[in-house]
Formats: sequence, structure tokens, C-alpha cells
Amino acid sequence: MTISYKWLSEYLTVTVEPERLARILTSIGLEVESFEKYEEIKGGLKGLVIGEVLSTEKHPNADKLTLTKVSVGNGEPLQIVCGAPNVAAGQKVVVAKVGTTIYPINNEPLTMKVAKIRSVESHGMICAEDEIGLGASHEGILVLKEDAIAGTPAVEYFQPYEDWIYELGITPNRMDAMSHWGVAKDVCAYLSHHDKKHYRPKIPTTNSFKTDNRSLTVSVTVENEKSCQRYSGVSITGVTIKESPLWLQQRLKAIGLRPINNIVDITNFIQHETGQPLHAFDANEIRGKQVIVRNLPEETRFITLDEKERTLSKEDLMICDAEGGMCIAGVFGGLHSGVTEKTSNIFLESAWFNPVDIRKTSFRHGLRTDAATRFEKNIDISNTVIVLKRAALMIKELCGGQIASEIVDVYPDPVNKTEISIKHHYLKKLSGKNYHQDTVKNILTSLGFEMVKEGIDETRVAVPFSKPDISLPADIVEEILRIDGLDNVEIPTAITITPSVEENYLGHALKEKVANYFVGLGFNEMMTNSITNAAYFTEEEKHQMVKMLNSLSTELNILRPSLLETSLEVVARNLNHKNNDLKLFEFGKGYFTSGAGRYHEMEQYCMVVSGNVTDQTWKGKALASDFFYVKGVVSAILELLGIKPDAIEALPVPKLHDHIVYKSNGELVAGAGEVNQALLAQFGIRQPVFFGAFNWDAVLKLVLHQTPVIKELPRFPSVIRDISMVVSKQLGYADVENSVNKLKLDKLQEVKLFDIFESEKLGADKKSIAVSFTFLDEEKTLTDKEIDGWMNQIRSALEKELNAEIRK
Repeated sequence: MTISYKWLSEYLTVTVEPERLARILTSIGLEVESFEKYEEIKGGLKGLVIGEVLSTEKHPNADKLTLTKVSVGNGEPLQIVCGAPNVAAGQKVVVAKVGTTIYPINNEPLTMKVAKIRSVESHGMICAEDEIGLGASHEGILVLKEDAIAGTPAVEYFQPYEDWIYELGITPNRMDAMSHWGVAKDVCAYLSHHDKKHYRPKIPTTNSFKTDNRSLTVSVTVENEKSCQRYSGVSITGVTIKESPLWLQQRLKAIGLRPINNIVDITNFIQHETGQPLHAFDANEIRGKQVIVRNLPEETRFITLDEKERTLSKEDLMICDAEGGMCIAGVFGGLHSGVTEKTSNIFLESAWFNPVDIRKTSFRHGLRTDAATRFEKNIDISNTVIVLKRAALMIKELCGGQIASEIVDVYPDPVNKTEISIKHHYLKKLSGKNYHQDTVKNILTSLGFEMVKEGIDETRVAVPFSKPDISLPADIVEEILRIDGLDNVEIPTAITITPSVEENYLGHALKEKVANYFVGLGFNEMMTNSITNAAYFTEEEKHQMVKMLNSLSTELNILRPSLLETSLEVVARNLNHKNNDLKLFEFGKGYFTSGAGRYHEMEQYCMVVSGNVTDQTWKGKALASDFFYVKGVVSAILELLGIKPDAIEALPVPKLHDHIVYKSNGELVAGAGEVNQALLAQFGIRQPVFFGAFNWDAVLKLVLHQTPVIKELPRFPSVIRDISMVVSKQLGYADVENSVNKLKLDKLQEVKLFDIFESEKLGADKKSIAVSFTFLDEEKTLTDKEIDGWMNQIRSALEKELNAEIRK
């Protein structure tokens, strides 16, 4: 929520400095996320002065330059070289003296210095309007009225609007704080409590409202009273559509709104002043002079204000006339019923719409408007007529015209105020403070609560309609604590806690162990959103996806099935910021469905590598990442966790090539591969990316069933033998490992590939590989006879299963 200091100050009975106000807002639970000075004109025209051109003469060395003498009110006149064609003696102009910084539109700031232009010194600049932010024209210098006085600071002459702007981090339940009126009420309550005075916000009255005539009566019918519990409206004739006055434009610009015309600007102003959204219809476009609040049939077509045709749901509440829809209630206007420059008569709407219905409609059509965000948080139902009168009076003042009907107020079932009882010992227990009963009463009444009953042990209050979130005694305690100041909550001298016992502590310990290992290898941890974009996935994959019913946006509409796509988003972002060497890891969850109502989560650990894995140094060149680096890290982590895979197999998948999987006890525990070009192109990635992932659920299951074994270092030496063989080029090293592992040689400790050689001399589609075998017996020294026997078994298995030709 954006709040203007000057705007808010109009409703406060005392002046509060901007910095103090920021502290107060945070103290009462309206956290100030940013607090910045706003300048209508960048730089605020500081340092610029009004000057008078005393004389002009042709520049001696340039035909299109003019040498001028300019008085700036004191001291010697300045000699300024000017290139504008319209400069002339006697003009009053804006001068940037030496040392002044100007802020040209769409250009970098420029600080004035003494400059030589074609051999003639120039002591400043006579400014055009675009050079100081006053307009877009650069046709010539800005010439002021004759009554301008030389030497006057430009700030005093133009009086540009300046303000302080607060961005408040408001929690979803604080609809009452989504307006300047609401914030003013809280600030006055705080000041009343802490200054021991009675401050009430200066809310504009509507006592002067009256009907001028009844020449334009519009009937209102509410068919869906559940979705629209109150609907108010009034007709105004003879309005003139034009630009808003300067003060109104400045107010809206300061909070980030673009002025459009006086009617639209007034409705925006009222919305940010009171929190009540309004909508203005062109009354001449209301067919049958009837407003009907109802739902239209499923798949009805409707063109909204942005000229898009939308397909309506039967659950969308619509504002209709006698012939069809005019507006999506509380969300967005229609193309043909809105205010245009030709509008002369309007019908002004102020209503209460069901928050749930508005939110569903807003997300269904992807229309996150200011009005929708307020209605969906539940606005003050008692305020519709008061705000309508306030807006009608402003329209009459700024747009002309007459109020041409009585106020129509359809409110068939008036809502009663919520009443809550709070016991004093409960307040003390929850707040930790012993509040006097008078203090409680003063705080609550300053916030608009009504005292229904005051007892020795209990107080009963009626909650104002502006606070629809308050329904429990704990909510009353929160209101009291807020106004007393959340930073005034007392810290007890002792805290009593019950220690908790963590059941799955080993799982967390293993995560930390793996994370530390990654960090030791130079990886950085990333944290990605579990909600991602369905566009990343194929139609076949979408059948197993968990879709969001009310997605935050069209680009965040599913729960991710794996960590691959969200990891690539991080890679793409880093590459776009020239961070080309990446080693990242993340622990997260993947989500999928196996049918209606059957949803599953799978915990995963992933890593992604791209660019160089080592930097270039004086000792050697940088080492580029590749598939084998990722494979090595995956293997090392499994070893770290004490998992020895039964098999490492190639498993083709659409998004990765050279993809392998690790299996243990028949279950897939990890995988690694290179991301294919088609997927990288989706993310705009132009360098190779390698991905590894662990099925953490399977890993954890294996680790939890292991019993740690401590072994002494072997006392006897290991023996290494190797075999060189010629095999098919298509043969993978995993096939060699699997063939050897089938022999189940218990003294074989390690199998390692250490050389690959390819040459036409070996034969067509042939390659030579060299593999080492490490044997160890922990009880004795191995003999040549034993080792030769095992090596013969290995050679036979390789020749028989892989058609390997053993090289002598």
C-alpha cells in the first residue's frame, strides 16, 4: 500500500514529522518497507535560478551560436553561449549556473562547468524545458512571463510538488489500512494514547450533499443478494470531461497513478482516500435506465475496457443493464459503458461485493486490479453511501453538473456489528501487560469500537464495520497491543518452554552433511519457487502435473514435478548477469498426481553445473564442466552416504542426453546427464548445462537401514592389475562394470577406467579401453596364483559377454 505523507497529513490534527511518522506506522503493525522522497520534477529544480537576457550578439566563431549576457539578480552578468534559435534580449529565462546539476528527460544528469565553446567561455546554460524536466519540448529555450524576477530560485517560481512516500507491508487481514483515512485513524489512535490527548482524524464531511433535481433516475435491481449485499448509486448530469486540476494530478502521480481525466481521477482519488472502490458509468449508455446485478450464463462473451473479449463463467457477478453486461462487478469495466471525452451524464456506483467471488473472478480472468484487491479483502459495508456522497460532491465541484437523482441504496439485509467479549485476565495473559480498564477503553474507542458493556472482569465491544477481520478476543488484544506499540511489548525475565523431541533428526543431519560436501566442492545453494510454469512441459507430461486452481499468474500455474526446470531458471538469470561459471545445488520437492484426488510429493536433491568448474591459474588453464564431472560428484555423494549402487545404467529421457541412473536394491536413487539443446533454448541458455539429481526418499530409506561399521586400515597391500581390450565404439563403460560385478569377486575392491584410444587401425567402429582392477585381502597377502585366477575369470567374462578382444 502506497501512502503519501502530504495527503495523510491533511487528515491528522497535529503535524507529525515524516521520520517520526515512519516509526509510528511500523510500531502499530503497518510496516514501512520503504520511505522515499518524491519529486514531481527530478532534482527539484535545485540550483536553478530565473535570469534576464541583457544582450545578445553573434558568436564570433559559429553561425548558429549566440553570445549572451544574462543577469541572475546579483553580481556580474554571466556570459553564456546559447544554441537556441529563439533567444533574445529582454527575455526572462531559467539559468543553470556553474555547479548546478540538471536532470534532462531521458538523459543522464549533467553538472554545469565553465566550458569553452568555439574558443569562447560559457558560464552556465540557458535551459529548455526538457533539460530541466518541465516538459518534452526542445525547440528552444523556455521563455517565462515578463513579471518573473531575475535571481528568484526556480523552485520558488515553479513550486514543483514534493512529498514523502511510504510503502507499507500490509498483512492481508488489514483492509482497514488500505486507505489514507484508515491509516489516519490508526495514527490518531496512537497519538491519543501516547500523548494523552484526544485526537480524531479530520475526515471530510458530506453534510452539503443534496439532490439538485430528479431528471435522471436509474433503477437498481440486485438479483444475487449473496454476492452483492449492498449496492448504492447516484446520477449526475451535465459534467464536463477534462483534465483534472493540478493538485489532483500531483496527488495521484505521487502514489504511482497516471491521471486520465477528471471523473476517473476522482474515483481513483476516493479509492485511495477511503478504501472504497467506485465505478462511473456513462449514463447515456445504460439501456433501459436499469442497473441489474446478476450472473450471466456460462460462456457469455463480454468485451472489457482493455478491448479484449473474455468468456464469462456463470459464477462471475456482472453489472448489467436491460440488454446485457456493462461491467465485471468489482473487477473491471466494460468497453462500451465507460466514461469517454463525450460523456455528459454519469451513474456513479458504490457497492459491497462478496470477497470470495471477487477473488475467484479476478484470478479466473487474470485481472488483478486495485478495486479487486480491495473487494477481496472485505471492505467496509457501512461506508458505501458516505463515500458516494463524497465523490458526488467532488465531481460537482471539479466537473460541473448537477446531482440528478436521489441516492439509490439497495441493502435488503443490513448487517449487524460483531460483538466480542474480552476478559481482563485474558488480555493480561495474552499481552503480558496489565492494562488499566480506562486505557483499554480509550484505545478501542479511538479505533471506532463501541463499548457495549463494561464490567469489573469483562468488557464487551461492538466491532466497527471497517474491521471485518476482527472476530475473536485475541483480535481485540492485538488491536490494543498495536496502538500501545508492538515495540513496547515487555520481554519477561524468564521463559518457560517444553523441549521438543525431533523424530526425523537423522534426515536433517544427512541433508546438512550433503550440503556441507557440496559447499566444500565450491557449490552455492539456490532456493527456487516450487510453483512454476506449465509451458515448460509437454502435453504428455501435463497429465501428471498438479495444477493450481487459483494461480498467482499465468506463468506460475503448476507445482513443479522436478527441480530441473526451476534450476534452469536460476541458470538463465545468472548467465544474463554475466555469471557464467555455475555450480549450484538445492534440496526441494517434486509434485505429481496419479489421478483425481491422488497427489504425491517426492523429496529431491539436485545439482546443476555450467561453465568452468575451476578457474584459470598460473599453473594451468580453466577446466570446463562436463558429464563426467557431474557423474563423479553424484558417485562421491552416494559413497559419502554409504550407498554402493548395484548398477549404473543408461536410461534415455527426453530432456537429458547421456543420461545414467544409479540403482540400489532395485530402486532408482540418483541420475545424471546433460540438458538437451531444445530445453536450454526454452530458457535462452546457450552454453552446456549438466544436471544431477537424487531421489532423497529412496536415499534416506537406504541410509536409515544401514548399520555403520568401523574398520581398521588394511594391514596388507593391495594389488593392481589392468586389462587393455578392443571393443565396439557403442559400448559404454557401465557395461564393463556390470559384467565384472556379476562375477561377485569379494576381493575385488575397485574397477577404474584409465584410458580410451580410438584409431582406424583398430578396425571400423572400434575403440581400445584400458581398465584397472584393485584386489585386496584384509587377512593376508594375495598371491600371483589367486590374482591370475580372478583376472582369467574377468577376461573370459569380457570376451563372452562384450565380445571384447583382449590385447596382449
